[in-house]
Order: sequence, then structure tokens, then C-alpha cells
Amino acid sequence: MPPARPRVLYVTDLAYPARGRRYGDEDVFLTSRLREHVDLALCHPRDAAALMDGFDAVVVRNSGPVLAYQDAHDAFRERAAAAGTPIYNPLTGRGDMAGKGYLLDLSAAGRPVIPTVDRPEDLHRLPPTERYVVKPRLGADSIGLRVVPADEVRALVDGDVLVQPYIDFAYEVSFYFVDHDFQYALYAPHPDRRWQLEPYEPTRADLDFARGFIDWNTLDHGIQRVDACRAPDGELLLVELEDLNPYLSLDALDDTGREAFVSAMAASLRRFLHATGVTGG
Repeated sequence: MPPARPRVLYVTDLAYPARGRRYGDEDVFLTSRLREHVDLALCHPRDAAALMDGFDAVVVRNSGPVLAYQDAHDAFRERAAAAGTPIYNPLTGRGDMAGKGYLLDLSAAGRPVIPTVDRPEDLHRLPPTERYVVKPRLGADSIGLRVVPADEVRALVDGDVLVQPYIDFAYEVSFYFVDHDFQYALYAPHPDRRWQLEPYEPTRADLDFARGFIDWNTLDHGIQRVDACRAPDGELLLVELEDLNPYLSLDALDDTGREAFVSAMAASLRRFLHATGVTGG
């Protein structure tokens, strides 16, 4: 008898209407390849807590903004912690997985991030500008994000939002990692078309920048995306560290690049399952 294969619950919202992205297509492709390595079933994030007991591990992928199902997500986390269910990515991330408060910590520490504050009395710490970006502390996918003139920003700082100077950046660039290994980079050469991505060849300095945040996050296993913008002075500044369910834009890669990523993810998942003692059903 061949050894039993791990049973994995793959959490995704195939119908989420992501602007400029096709969540369903990406996860249909990924699961078609991962089925070569594990026994796998898909479910909506609202159903994960109820279904997870029948599986050896859970993979969270394109599950959409948690704000849309916060109670279900909280129940999922609580049940996973109580049962000791292995979750990939592990739910110990310090980036967007825990909200955007980490931007305050990194900004205060002088790390290369867009300067960020959350109190009216700290607004003076931001570079002077005519416009500011105001975003919810628990926001995602630009939900609730506003760009406001300088004379309106103070009235909006209520403890639930973060404030950043509006930066007229040259472009946004994303660096994709599996575990701590760099996989590829993509950029949006047109700032007004965030999800029209093209391959980007990072410099050593670019990779050092991205790896610095991967190391800071201390996740041993999983997929992370480091989003940055190229400031007018040429410096890269962190926009966000997506460590819960980063969309991968695999459609922007060629066949070789996609297959290389799948191989890296499958190997990472095998290492994770082995490290957490999962050997199959």
C-alpha cells in the first residue's frame, strides 16, 4: 500500500471580484498542480472553520479581504489554534496578516517605508505635502483608502486609520518569496494601472531591500509579497508586506516562471507539513 497523502483544505474565494485580477483562474491553476502532491479540496473562507477538522492542514490562498468575513476569520483562527491545525501561511505573521499597524513600527524605527502615523499630534513627523493618504488600520485591497488635502487630514485621524504623505512615485514593484527564497519580481510601469504588471529585473540593492522585510517578519514557511514604490529620489519605500493571502499575478509570468513557482510552493508545503508532523490521513 502506498503511504497516505496529506489531506489539505485549500481556502479561496473563487468568485471574489478583484479589480484587475482573476482570483479564480490563479487558484484553479495552482490547485491543478498541487493535486500531484496532496489530496486537496477547495472551500470558501466562510466555511473553513466548519470544514477544517476533516483535513490534516489548511492552505490559505486568494481568500479576499478579511474585512468581508471578519467573524468567520476570527472563528477560523481560534479553532485552528485550539486544535493545533497546521495553517499555511502560519498565522503568526507580523505584516498585513495582523493589520497595518506594523507600518507605524517600521516607520518609527527608521526603516525604508512610507512615513506613517496614527495620531493627530504626530502629523508633524510626516514630510509636508499638499495631499495625504488615509487608510484603515485593518484595511485591504484599497478598501476605505482616501486621498485628502492637507487641511482636512487632522479631522480624520481617529485612531482607526493610518496617515501617510501622498507620494508621486515612479512605479510600484512587488517581490515574491516562498519561505525566504526570492522567486520573481513584477512591476506596474504605469502608476494608474496597478495590476497591469510586467516582469522586473531587481538589482542587488532591490533584493536586499525586500529581503530585509522578509527577515523581519520571521515566517519560516509560506508565501509573501513585498510591495514597494520607487520614490522621486529613487529610493524604494515599503507600501505593504502581504503575508496572509498575497495574489501572485502568475498570469504575468511565462510558462517556465509559473512552473518554477509551483515547484517552489510544493516543496515549501512539503517541508511545512513535515515540520508540523503531518504524514497523511
